[in-house]
Amino acid sequence: MALNDNGSFSNGWLAFELGVLRRLRFTSAALPFTGEPHLSVQLKRWKVRVAANDPMIWSFTKATALVENFAERLTESDLSIALHDAYVPRDRPDNPALAKWFNECDAWWLDNVRFNAERLDSEYKRATALTLGMMVGDYALSFDKDTRVLRQPLCLSKVFRQLTQVLPSPYDNSLRNRSTNQDVRMFVAERQHTDLLFLRLPSPVLQSEPSRETLSGWREEWLRGGDDFWNDFKQQQAGKLGAPVQSKQQYLGFVEDLLRTASHIPLWAVAQTENGFISTEELVDTVAQIRKVDAIYTKDFSDLQGVRASIITAGNSLKH
Repeated sequence: MALNDNGSFSNGWLAFELGVLRRLRFTSAALPFTGEPHLSVQLKRWKVRVAANDPMIWSFTKATALVENFAERLTESDLSIALHDAYVPRDRPDNPALAKWFNECDAWWLDNVRFNAERLDSEYKRATALTLGMMVGDYALSFDKDTRVLRQPLCLSKVFRQLTQVLPSPYDNSLRNRSTNQDVRMFVAERQHTDLLFLRLPSPVLQSEPSRETLSGWREEWLRGGDDFWNDFKQQQAGKLGAPVQSKQQYLGFVEDLLRTASHIPLWAVAQTENGFISTEELVDTVAQIRKVDAIYTKDFSDLQGVRASIITAGNSLKH
């Protein structure tokens, strides 16, 4: 995903990732934590077979629309179905949790579009409509009380239609690209015929820290129909990479466990945002316990966010 939840300087982060991957030799890639699928979309256009996975349904939905989908677009008829009576309140909302995030009018629009999307006649069209809906919701949330006057005087249905023009078009690279919503460890274990593991490490969260609702949290609640799933989801993730940890040693232990599970994948690229919890040197030491490190690439984003990004490659598959 981008370096933060609202997508700030994601273009710079993506350019850094692509610059490193251009140095490597691979024809297929597995991404256990896909997040925003920008990298997967670009790899697909490089004629790479992409296996995009994420524990979060919002990421899985976007990857279904933009990575697995190779041809299906929304027609005018599909847009009419998705936006039908989008501002008309029903007897009661399907998802009352939207009221935590949005004003009443926007919440009704999102609730109705989520309901309408299920009427579309294919998995890829539904995923595309839901991806556009997430983009609209992010647009609405990008304004606060001080900037709301800058919001375009357009209804969200018009924004939805405008965003169809900027959403990447389906691309057929003649390969079997897939999007999954699996347990990360299980996903890695099953990827038997993938050249590259691109492991974008989730930001560490200490168990002692208060629970935080990130901006992407609304997407998950919108797609799941409420906010009553979080406790079960956290229990399912406990003891795995991505779950809250007690210490840096525990976090690095989760990283090591996942990399050992991925020992059958010839080439690794392990990416992290260094924010003071885990240093690049500590991550390099962890990778080196399992496989010889080939190269370490870093990019300083301190002028924007006070962080440094790094990608560690291992597997000796460099282009010459």
